[in-house]
Amino acid sequence: MLYEILIVVYLVVALILIGFILIQQGKGADMGASFGAGSSATIFGSSGSGNFMTKTTAILATGFFVISLFLGNLTAQATKKGDEWNNLNPGAEQTQSLEPTDVPVSDDNNESDVPN
Repeated sequence: MLYEILIVVYLVVALILIGFILIQQGKGADMGASFGAGSSATIFGSSGSGNFMTKTTAILATGFFVISLFLGNLTAQATKKGDEWNNLNPGAEQTQSLEPTDVPVSDDNNESDVPN
């Protein structure tokens, strides 16, 4: 239940973060104002780095990374449902495969087909 709620919150935070990033004006967008194209007082904008959009983006990004780490931790500790199907052999068949084979093994290492 917690996993599904976190996935939904993760998706909402990601979409809002994308929206906030896309509607922000870049720091270099006001550079044209210094050449007479606008009425900005400085080259990099007059509002500075502490405006509402920047703070909101930083909070959303921090939330995105925290939720991402928490979901990764939950997923890493969960057992996979497909793991129970990997070992379908009963125990009797496994003990039969441990019997010695009829293939002779040579102890003479000098006779090799691979040249030195």
